[in-house]
Amino acid sequence: METVMQRADVCGNVIDTWVKASPIWQVRADLLCSVPGIGPTTAYILLAELPELGTLSRREIASLAGLAPWTRQSGKWKGKSMIGGGRAPVKAALYMAGLVASRHNPVLKLFRDRLVQAGKPKIVAIIAVARKLLTILNAILRDQKQWQAA
Repeated sequence: METVMQRADVCGNVIDTWVKASPIWQVRADLLCSVPGIGPTTAYILLAELPELGTLSRREIASLAGLAPWTRQSGKWKGKSMIGGGRAPVKAALYMAGLVASRHNPVLKLFRDRLVQAGKPKIVAIIAVARKLLTILNAILRDQKQWQAA
């Protein structure tokens, strides 16, 4: 009987073959993978589930992915800000990529550390890193330029 890991490995190889067979997808995947914290799996999820990446504004793409903050408020009453909606596979992939990038990407690590120092909960900081990572990826695909640390 085939295990889940074997099946996932086969699917990963098939997707990898499809991406490498298409010059356009290969270029887009290479651009996405140039960012520290983004691997082939995350790149393939973004290519498949978020084809609008690189064509929308930073606010529109964050909203589409479900990473845009919105505040519950009415009149003078103001509730907490939260995220919601969006595409679940994209949000999950970007959360994990944000977690990795906050440890291995110097720019995003500094950003996360600054938020935590300011008193933000760690999970809020990771979501902010995921949103920032998404806007960086959006700009990279829009400009067709690889990641360059500032």
